[in-house]
Amino acid sequence: MTLTVLVPDDFGVQALSRVDGVRAVRYEPGRPLPSEGRDAEVLIPRFLSGTDPREVFEQLPNLRLVQLLSAGAENFIGKVPDGVMLSTARGAHGGSTAEWAIGALIAIYRDFFVFERARAEGRWDYHGTDTLQDKKVLIVGAGDLGEQLKRRLEPFDATATLVGRTAREGVHGQDELPRLLPGFDAVVIFTPMTEETRHLVDAEFLAAMKDGAILVNGARGPVVDTGALLAELTSGRLRAALDVTDPEPLPADHPLWTAPGLFLTPHVAGSCTGSGQRAYAIAIAEISRFAAGEEPRNLVHGNY
Repeated sequence: MTLTVLVPDDFGVQALSRVDGVRAVRYEPGRPLPSEGRDAEVLIPRFLSGTDPREVFEQLPNLRLVQLLSAGAENFIGKVPDGVMLSTARGAHGGSTAEWAIGALIAIYRDFFVFERARAEGRWDYHGTDTLQDKKVLIVGAGDLGEQLKRRLEPFDATATLVGRTAREGVHGQDELPRLLPGFDAVVIFTPMTEETRHLVDAEFLAAMKDGAILVNGARGPVVDTGALLAELTSGRLRAALDVTDPEPLPADHPLWTAPGLFLTPHVAGSCTGSGQRAYAIAIAEISRFAAGEEPRNLVHGNY
């Protein structure tokens, strides 16, 4: 039996062609599906596609699995037809996103932007800076991204503490946040985007952070209340690094563009050399399990 998989790019077609029992069919997102792909049982949406997928689902009566190339599934939860499984690429982008968070923290602590402005102005602005060494970092989100960041922070002589939805060995529960937040120099947000986590970082959350602390959001924009964060940045009490925003992309006149103490990148933490290969490696492993009659390991159950 051959499993037909709809794939959004040539790289994926080539990668899946090496999997026994799989027929990869190329499709163009936003255009009519090819006739040879209408019996597909597996669909791979385009990476970080923001379009509503239900129009495609309606054309696939035999669909049984939606395999994402992203770790986040918020654009698909509640939209996948009943009886169709949804699997993520958890494990593909954790390393690069953790690397972005490390880079953002170092850039802020070591005043790289201050020095770059001085260079552009031809000024020799010698001064001492802060350091990542000995900092206490709270990571909210204890999945692949959180574990990857913890592993990378420790060689910098920083300490990392993980927070998950519920407490377990080595991980604090989310209900402990009010007690934990005042004791950390930086708080990194790596939670999934769900209704439960929408505005998790609100005015109360931010007010509990210590003066001078850094908020880092590498999750999704709506996890942070933008207005509450802007108030803290404008006052100068907190600093922040954002790879994601709410709204996204930012309108040209949005106040985040000129907010003080902010390091901002345009949702690129996972967009780097090899990201496609890593995402398809996970996708191929999941589809291979599915083709063999096994359950994929990254299935979404409920909101996770």
